[in-house]
Amino acid sequence: MTSATAGSEPSPRGQSAAERTLALLRAELGARVDTSPGALEAARADKSGHAADGLPLAVVHAASVADVQAVMRIATATRTAVVPRGAGTGLAGGANTGGGEISLSVRAMDRIVEVRPDDLLAVVEPGILNADLNAQLEAHGVWWAPDPASRAISTVGGNIATGAGGLLCAKYGVVRDAVLGVDLVLADGRLLHLGHRSVKGVTGLDLTSLVIGSEGTLGVVVGATLKLRRLVEGERVTLTALFDGVRAAAVACAAVTASGVQPAIMELMDARSLAAAHRLLALPAPPAGAAQVTIQTDGPVAVDEAREIAAVLAGAGGRVSVAADAAEGEELLAVRRSMHPAMETLGTTLIEDVSVPRSALPDMFDEIARIERQYGLVIPAVAHAGDGNLHPNFVFEGPEVPPVVWEAAEDLFRSALALGGTLTGEHGIGVLKRRWLADELGDDQWALQRDIARVFDPLGILNPGKVFAR
Repeated sequence: MTSATAGSEPSPRGQSAAERTLALLRAELGARVDTSPGALEAARADKSGHAADGLPLAVVHAASVADVQAVMRIATATRTAVVPRGAGTGLAGGANTGGGEISLSVRAMDRIVEVRPDDLLAVVEPGILNADLNAQLEAHGVWWAPDPASRAISTVGGNIATGAGGLLCAKYGVVRDAVLGVDLVLADGRLLHLGHRSVKGVTGLDLTSLVIGSEGTLGVVVGATLKLRRLVEGERVTLTALFDGVRAAAVACAAVTASGVQPAIMELMDARSLAAAHRLLALPAPPAGAAQVTIQTDGPVAVDEAREIAAVLAGAGGRVSVAADAAEGEELLAVRRSMHPAMETLGTTLIEDVSVPRSALPDMFDEIARIERQYGLVIPAVAHAGDGNLHPNFVFEGPEVPPVVWEAAEDLFRSALALGGTLTGEHGIGVLKRRWLADELGDDQWALQRDIARVFDPLGILNPGKVFAR
């Protein structure tokens, strides 16, 4: 969609459409309307390295549901595009705001409204950071399970918008498994309360699940009722295993899955990503060419499960080490969590996010190696091996993605689909994958999903150009 504010002729009173929209926003929201150069520039980009064309009309720092409703009413009246935004940590360009658009930030809406340990639920605003939420829930003996690597900097609202996962999702589920309901402001400013507070609830269509992962195309999430878990009792045991190559490590991970033992975390780092993380953290260099599997078990039988898993890894050729205590275990996990900053030290990166059936992990790593050779690229990769979600990182020089990288990325996507996988496991479609969405969905389903979005947003003002644009 092209924003109605772009290229508009001056009104008889001498104001352009953009100026009139800005005046309406300021009259309603005052100092929460930010047009400073730094704020406008920051709203153009996210952590993907991609930036939208042009400068936003304004950044609105919403402090309440009423603020969000006011923005959407003005946007509807003036036909101005709105891009909902949390912390800007996305990796697909989904919250990037372009020329003439309003960046609607809900980052300041960060309260925990209610915690009910007896019902295992919490009601929160969308701007609270994932890690901050769990730090405050700990005193109540509960936690929220989604655990993205960006947990310290990403918001719950952003996690919901992308349908995020993380390191713990193989055992404890992804965001869709951990949200009971959402409060959603529609494009025209109406407020809907979707979902329920009860464990069960099948009244009508499941619109909560529809909103999760919709990337701001259906409405603005202004609140969420979260499904909590009790803190895990017992100890945590963390172990690593080094393998002579990434395929051997992937085969070992598949063997752990087939064994029936369910680790809380099972992560795989190929040789390049492991070496880069060690350099970033000033750790001794790992053996040349070595890939690493990091596993954590938890709960009352964590020690026994770790022992069983260690035997599987050793039987697959791994050199197994077990952390001496919880502190050392966290240090081992810090290596994996440092993946994204480690990649930034190698150059500009296009971070991808394909998922395949867990048994197909070795074959997908074979495909990544083939694509590296065929296109002459460096593609360090890590995987949430417990659920088959891989993050290949295309490394290149300069701010713009070279055509050869896009060609290689397309090859990667088609390889994942051929193995029974998907384009994205947790980062979303955004801008960067929209051209391939129909390849996975098929034309009929693509059109059906686009038409559903139009029911929520008939004017096409919510996050235009994302997800369903071709």
